[in-house]
Amino acid sequence: MAYKKINVLFASFEATPFIKTGGLGDVAGSLPAALQYPACEVRVILPKLRQIPQQYHDQMQFLTSFGVPLGWRVQHCGVFTLKLGKIRYYFLDNEYYFYRDSAYGYGDDCERVAYFSKAVLECLQHIDFHPDIIHANDWHTALIPVFLREQYRGMELYDRIKTVYTIHNLKFQGVCWRFYLGDILGLAGCKNAEDQLNWDRDAINFMQGALYYSDYITTVSPTYAREICGSTFGEGLDGVLAQHQDRLEGILNGIDTEKFDPQKAAFPFSAADMSGKRACKAALQQELGLPVRDDSPLAVLISRLTDQKGLDLLAGCLGSLLYNNVQIAILGTGDPHYEGMLSNAANANENMAIRLAFDEPLSQRMYAGADMLLMPSLFEPCGLNQMIAMAYGTLPVVRETGGLRDSVIPYNQFTGEGTGFSFRGTSAWELENCVLTAARVFWDNREHWERLQKQAMAQDFSWKNSAKAYRAIYRKILA
Repeated sequence: MAYKKINVLFASFEATPFIKTGGLGDVAGSLPAALQYPACEVRVILPKLRQIPQQYHDQMQFLTSFGVPLGWRVQHCGVFTLKLGKIRYYFLDNEYYFYRDSAYGYGDDCERVAYFSKAVLECLQHIDFHPDIIHANDWHTALIPVFLREQYRGMELYDRIKTVYTIHNLKFQGVCWRFYLGDILGLAGCKNAEDQLNWDRDAINFMQGALYYSDYITTVSPTYAREICGSTFGEGLDGVLAQHQDRLEGILNGIDTEKFDPQKAAFPFSAADMSGKRACKAALQQELGLPVRDDSPLAVLISRLTDQKGLDLLAGCLGSLLYNNVQIAILGTGDPHYEGMLSNAANANENMAIRLAFDEPLSQRMYAGADMLLMPSLFEPCGLNQMIAMAYGTLPVVRETGGLRDSVIPYNQFTGEGTGFSFRGTSAWELENCVLTAARVFWDNREHWERLQKQAMAQDFSWKNSAKAYRAIYRKILA
């Protein structure tokens, strides 16, 4: 069926390869290229952050500059552009807001993202791309649908634009002082905006505004879309989300299958010939200072070291796992409490190694060489690590929540079906039992283990299906 071409402006605060602090960067760096289609033209708009590598700064071309009205002030905005692969990128430049040592973590972050949202809309008057859809992502762009409806209504360029808003992590919402409503947003006295942004007596909530004003809401897995409509995972917005379930949809994220390809590992391998994986494991054990033993299952955890990632569960069973000859390797940084506790455990046991760093090349060697991936997350909107691990035949051990539940098929000991191992509760005992169940399959039933590896590697976690679902949403709200 032939469709009318749809122009999509994909707005995000980060995207690989320019800048990445978490899963949003991965998604914004991969999804737009998958969305690009004969009937769908996608361009990406980002802040021109200081952290963008110099090689990309050098390739950018200056387009224009203009003033951005922000409350009572007018702030400068420059527009730069470059094309990378199939995608045209726009970068909005304001050194006061964006030329900083980190992407986030400042007292005026709410003002910075309000400026970015307003500049995205103002930019449309100065570039040669007129979107049918603006696809906004997370709290950093939550004000785009609010500003669009309240401050640009009635202007021909903007009136037909629809908005899709994607929640990547509901925990971060953009809650700020109510004084911003007039001083920064210029929305004081606007009854609709005051009601929809209202959080409590002294605060407003940017993400809540996006939920009310967007034409469609998505999040990054079907299970997470259901979870956030309840009080356990709703982070105070469950009532609003439940109210709008008719326009809320969970679409599982994908991964870059060209980047995460076992045939590109240091010792290439495939589902048909896994000998290279054994070589990757031996090399990884040697690199990390672990005993080089093929008969010890090697479990890795590649993560931010925070309570969300289930590290209290791991702490409660770590000694038992190591005693039972399960090797554990950890890569990541985070809460000093967890960094210290895990470092002490690694120093005391030859079967454990830890690297307190963000090291993407090492992470890929760990995916390729490990037998298991540990992801006992208390909540996980989608998660990409488990998908990457499966691409390398590394079997995930996960808690059944969010995207982990949607992407990992639990092992069936009777049939050999599955792509990993899972548990439901929030106790260290359940994690321990799940890991040791996997270890027993590794030791005692290699036929099932190898079958699970092949089934995991056969899963299609490319962006193809996700992109198809997003394009269907675009057509639906434009119809």
